[in-house]
Amino acid sequence: MTEKKAILKVEGRDDLELPILTPTLGREEIDVSSLTANGLFTFDPGFTSTASCESKITYIDGEAGKLLHRGYSIEELAAKSDYLEVCYLLLNGELPNAEQKEAFVGTVKNHTMVHEQIRNFFNGFRRDAHPMAIMCGVVGALSAFYHDSLDITNAEHREVTAFRLIAKIPTIAAMCYKYGLGQPLMYPRNDLGYAENFLHMMFGNPCEETQVSPTLARAMDKIFILHADHEQNASTSTVRLAGSSGANPFACIAAGISALWGPAHGGANEAVLNMLDEIGDISQIETYVAKAKDKNDPFKLMGFGHRVYKNYDPRATVMRESCHEVLNELGINDPKLELAMKLEEIALNDPYFKEKKLFPNVDFYSGIILKAIGIPTSMFTVIFALSRTVGWIAHWNEMISNPYKIGRPRQLYTGETERSMEPLNERD
Repeated sequence: MTEKKAILKVEGRDDLELPILTPTLGREEIDVSSLTANGLFTFDPGFTSTASCESKITYIDGEAGKLLHRGYSIEELAAKSDYLEVCYLLLNGELPNAEQKEAFVGTVKNHTMVHEQIRNFFNGFRRDAHPMAIMCGVVGALSAFYHDSLDITNAEHREVTAFRLIAKIPTIAAMCYKYGLGQPLMYPRNDLGYAENFLHMMFGNPCEETQVSPTLARAMDKIFILHADHEQNASTSTVRLAGSSGANPFACIAAGISALWGPAHGGANEAVLNMLDEIGDISQIETYVAKAKDKNDPFKLMGFGHRVYKNYDPRATVMRESCHEVLNELGINDPKLELAMKLEEIALNDPYFKEKKLFPNVDFYSGIILKAIGIPTSMFTVIFALSRTVGWIAHWNEMISNPYKIGRPRQLYTGETERSMEPLNERD
C-alpha cells in the first residue's frame, strides 16, 4: 500500500500517526482502526467518508462517470458479454474461456428448479402480497432446504451456494409474479438462455410454447448486467454486515433484499413511473420541468442525475440504446412512454439540465423498458434483486474467503448520563 502517514492532533493528547493506504484506483484512505485503542472513535453518519472493507470486485469513479467490474468497463461488458459471463467474472476475478463458460452456464441451468416444497410456501402468502415481501421470506427459507452446503468455511460449499442463488432467484422471482396473478407457476426451461428463461417463466403458460422476442431477451439481459454490482452500497454493505456474524448465505442475501426494498435504494425505477403518473400528460411537461427547476418547489424529476455519478451514468448510455430498440420493436402506443421520451429529449438538450448534469440515468431507461415489456412496477425491485444477487454473493464470498471481523459500528451517545432509579411510588 504505502508508507505515508497522517498526523492526528487532538488537544490534550499526544499526536497519533495514522497510516495512509493507497488503492490501485481512487482516493487515498486514512487507516483509523487504531483510534479505538487510543480512546477515540470517528463520527461519520451514513459511512459516506469511511471505507468499511478492502475489495477487488468493483470500482466506481462518480466524477468521471466510470464503473469497472474487475477492471472491465460496464460499457464494454454490456456490449461484448452476457449476464452469466459477467457473473463468472464477478465471482472468479477473470473472464472465462469458452470451455469454462460452457461449464458455468451448464451448472447454472442444472440448478434452476426449486424444491417442490418451496411451492407450498407461496400458499401462506396473500395473493396481493408485495412480491418483495414474498422474496424476502422465500429466499431466507432456502437454507431450510439446502442445508447440505452451509459450511461457510468450505470453498466448495460457497461455490455451490453461489450457483444455487444465481440459478434459483429468477425462478422464485417469476413465481412471485405468477402467484399474485393466480396463474400456474412455470417451470424453468434449460434449453433457453438466462434472460429468455426468466421471461418464459414470467409470461409463459402451460397451454402453449413460450415465444420470447430476442430483442426483449437481449434488453432484459442488459438490465441484469447493468445492475449486477455497484460496489459498497446499502444492500451490499448489509449483506457483508450480516455475513460478518457467520450467518448462512441465504439469510445474508435475504437481508440484502430487505435493504434493497427501501425506496431510497432499490425503488428508483419505480419512482420514475410514479413521476410519469403525476405529470400525467405531455401537455403538462413544461409546467413540471419549471417546478423541477424551482429550488423552492419540492417536486423532483426522478431518474435524472445520480447521487454517485456527478457526470453521466455510464450504464444509461447502454440502457438508452436498449430502450429505443424495445420501443421500436413493440410499437407501443402508450401515452406514458411518449411522455418519458419527451422528458428524455428535454433533459438531453435543455441548458439547465446540461449545466446541472441532470442526465437520464439507468433507472429512467430501465423503468421504461420494464413497463414496455409488461412488467408491473411492484416487480421492478424484485428484478433489481435478481440482477444484484451475484454482486451480493461475490462480496460475501470475498469477505468470507479472507480474514474479517464482525461488523460493530460505534455511536455518538447523546442520551442521559448515569442516574439512580427512584422507586415507582416516588416518581412524578
